[in-house]
Amino acid sequence: MGGVTTAENVPVDLSASFKAYDVRGIVGQTITAASVEAVGAAFVDVLELAGETVLVGGDMRPSSPGFSQAFAEGAAGRGANVQLLGLISTDELYFACGALNAAGAVFTASHNPAEYNGMKMAKAGAVPVSSETGLLDIRDLAQKYLADGIPAGEKGAITDTDVLAKYAAYLRTLVDLSGSRPLKVVVDAGNGMAGMTTPAVLGDTLLPGLPFEIVPLYFELDGTFPNHPANPLEPANLRDLQAAVVKHGADIGLAFDGDADRCFVIDELGAPLSPSAVTALVARREIARAQAAGEEHPAVIHNLITSRAVPELIAHDGGRPVRTRVGHSFIKATMAAEGAVFGGEHSAHYYFRDFFNADTGMLAAMHVLAALGEQDKPLSELGREYEPYVSSGEINSQLADVPAAVARVRAAYTRDDVTVDELDGLTFTASDGSWWFNLRASNTEPFLRLNAEAVDAVTMADIRDDVLALVRQ
Repeated sequence: MGGVTTAENVPVDLSASFKAYDVRGIVGQTITAASVEAVGAAFVDVLELAGETVLVGGDMRPSSPGFSQAFAEGAAGRGANVQLLGLISTDELYFACGALNAAGAVFTASHNPAEYNGMKMAKAGAVPVSSETGLLDIRDLAQKYLADGIPAGEKGAITDTDVLAKYAAYLRTLVDLSGSRPLKVVVDAGNGMAGMTTPAVLGDTLLPGLPFEIVPLYFELDGTFPNHPANPLEPANLRDLQAAVVKHGADIGLAFDGDADRCFVIDELGAPLSPSAVTALVARREIARAQAAGEEHPAVIHNLITSRAVPELIAHDGGRPVRTRVGHSFIKATMAAEGAVFGGEHSAHYYFRDFFNADTGMLAAMHVLAALGEQDKPLSELGREYEPYVSSGEINSQLADVPAAVARVRAAYTRDDVTVDELDGLTFTASDGSWWFNLRASNTEPFLRLNAEAVDAVTMADIRDDVLALVRQ
């Protein structure tokens, strides 16, 4: 093909859509079929995949099928044998890359609005492709192909493969839910891919039924998101689920983002269970499982924004807490380096050694369901065990001068009764353990992000408000 990508005959500038961990762009503007085809060709060449299998699928966004085909054409044109997976969640791609030991890409823009699409890429074994592991090399070579044309070569084959049944069966081997007490479970798929994966994994469409009554919310696959954005991190997008849990007298509510790699949990009263609490709950189960298999002090990863309750519980249960920066490429690299059994982030990404060190919202949900179903307490009571502290949640401040704001806070909190570390932004911790807070500058926007936690609500509010006043003055 040639380098024609726009009406002005100017190739798309790929630097506008290539981010640190993935690709996100506006369809028809910063991501087009021609640019995707060039990326598919560059993916094969940079990762030396000629003659190898490459897996390609996409979410329910209207542009995903066409982009999947374009990527497949580019990859096959450079000699890879492409298996088109059709409609998949992001964690289905990770499963396929791990189970089939093949590199792949999924077309999704996760929780972004309907006009967006993008790519998440992985090497064989579900090893992530990020800016540090080849993503920028793929971008640069694809940009060259857009300008000069993709070199002709021996073409590989393009075939169709469906991995949903194998994905569902594999997850069922990792958490046994058959012995659970009966549970009523409301699931808000947000018109995203969980509308397809939930019936396959938790329902009876492909596998024997479980003791769950699933109440579906917005299971229709629709990449225009007609009901609410598929971003459960925003409290407004949880309101329908919270109301449905209370209305139906359900035991639990689950909300997934658009590509279903993140899961948020609602208790029977309609209150959210924090991702830190979910991390602690799942960590307890995975530590116990590893110890039962003879592993001493299994490592569990947590990023520095998770509640202090997480490392405390990991250590209490005989695990080894490992603190990391925020971001899935750091988590996955540390998971591999430490041989960690599990990892969790405050953003509701959950990583499992038995899932190729990759993140999967569905497997985390299954652990929560198992923990709830194997005892008689309601989730609100069970969850309190894992949330002993009060958190502010993440608060963003849009600022003209981020460094100046950070300097004001550092000056105010540089004192004998506070320690500071610089692992990721600045984390300030009271020497008596009564509070901590972290300030991190966004990599992509003029935002300064604050997360604070304390032993009680009054202390947390005092710290939060004092820091925000310094930041925003």
